[in-house]
Amino acid sequence: MKPGSQHDYQQRIARVLTRVEQAVDAGEELPDLAKLAALSHFSPYHFHRIYRALTGETLGRSLGRLRLARALHLLADEGRSITEVALAAGYGSSQGFARVLRDALDTTPSALREDGKALAAARTRLLQPAAIADHSEAPLQVSVVSLEPFEVIALRTVGQYDDLDQVYTRLFDWVAQAGFLDRLDGLFGIAGNDLRDTPPAEVVFTSALGVPGVVPPAPMQQLKLEGGRYASLRHIGSFLGLEDSTDRLLAQWLPDSGEALRDAPILYAYLDDPEHVPEPLLRTDILVPLA
Repeated sequence: MKPGSQHDYQQRIARVLTRVEQAVDAGEELPDLAKLAALSHFSPYHFHRIYRALTGETLGRSLGRLRLARALHLLADEGRSITEVALAAGYGSSQGFARVLRDALDTTPSALREDGKALAAARTRLLQPAAIADHSEAPLQVSVVSLEPFEVIALRTVGQYDDLDQVYTRLFDWVAQAGFLDRLDGLFGIAGNDLRDTPPAEVVFTSALGVPGVVPPAPMQQLKLEGGRYASLRHIGSFLGLEDSTDRLLAQWLPDSGEALRDAPILYAYLDDPEHVPEPLLRTDILVPLA
């Protein structure tokens, strides 16, 4: 995969949006991840992440937004009943359509049908992504670093993001009790999904301590993380801002960097202990794998 440019990346994502809109208009199933990634010339491994960074929304939200826009287009035809509109747009029932419309626009199909201007305005709004990445901010201070492969003791959790301090404490306590504190070389995290768009009970995260040459008891495990080249961005502040900072790196720095992504996880290297450093001063290095 050759690196592109800001315009090139936007054009590639625009092709995906066009294909999604075509599928919605035709009442077809959305092409699978591999086909959409191939259309954009991004690796399936990082496709969802880049897509969100460049559009400001997940692919699922784009699909929902365009489906609702299609429904409003059909709603303008007074010869169709609201049930017919709902079914033609891919909703299972008029109630399902009404519920989605209420959640998205706080209105009803009947109210919009009676107000042509409001209907047209709502559809125009839905045809635009929820938020486009803002590139007007100061350039990011990104460096390219090379890391050797390294081993960590890790614990994968589901639905425990708000309690990760306890997970790291559990890992640290075992390392201390086993007598391996002298080998400790860093705290790391690997997000399994985007916590901004994932229900709390489904957030997947791997907490890890850099401790080479040690095999812990289950459910902890030893992992070998890939070395190689990484784009490194220093994030300062709350851990909750890591996803937004990662998006900025992917949307603002990567397209014009001359670099391409490698199929490996994005790593977070935590440099400070939140129990001793105020949240606004916490430092985390975001490490994005490069080819």
